[in-house]
Amino acid sequence: MLTPNQLTGRSTAHVTTSPGLSDKLRLQETVWGAFLLMRKAASDDGIDMAIASAFRDFDRQRLIWNKKFNGELPLYSDRGERLDPQQLSAAQKIQAILTWSALPGASRHHWGTDFDVYDPRPFAHGSRRLELIADEYQDGGPCFDLYTWLQQHAASYGFFFPYARYQGGVAAEPWHLSYIDLAQPALEHLSVDLLYQTLAAIDEQELAGKELILEQLPEIKRNYIDAICPPGPPGETIWFG
Repeated sequence: MLTPNQLTGRSTAHVTTSPGLSDKLRLQETVWGAFLLMRKAASDDGIDMAIASAFRDFDRQRLIWNKKFNGELPLYSDRGERLDPQQLSAAQKIQAILTWSALPGASRHHWGTDFDVYDPRPFAHGSRRLELIADEYQDGGPCFDLYTWLQQHAASYGFFFPYARYQGGVAAEPWHLSYIDLAQPALEHLSVDLLYQTLAAIDEQELAGKELILEQLPEIKRNYIDAICPPGPPGETIWFG
């Protein structure tokens, strides 16, 4: 079982790199094994698969959070419409950020069980840039064939889509895969108390909106952390939207 520091992204002892892949990508060793088997099976079917983002530590997640809260990165509605941060209250900013980015300390990417996957071939020559948006995974998009393959086969390798559809919390993320056998125990052990202790220890200047976040923490956990789509059986068609 992961330690409190590992659950909240404050330790990297549980993750490792994989030979032949970027040393910026880290996952738990068991997850690497399952991913490499899945990638080989996809390759045998003519599908290319790569990881855009894997483990992210607390500080990396905090940097993303602060930039969005402070207007240095854009905010979007659940429909992908760009929002004007000047027109949002602090509470509305927090909701907008949580729709697309996890709270520092609560990201599934902290656990080394989750990663974002894409087809690298359409982006290999630099003529287009991967954005990790739903259109890239829908019919006609550069990652549609990969997405279709994963719908049929990901569960056979122990993976599921925690954000398969929008449920009023996190937006649909057809690129986000999670290794169920290790991710589910991590989710069960990530308590409100642990999150409160982790965030309360951070200086107010280091986490934008900290006071309001702590006030809303039970609601945030219920709506944006616990509210995931359950895994389905192998071969089940998943709807994103």
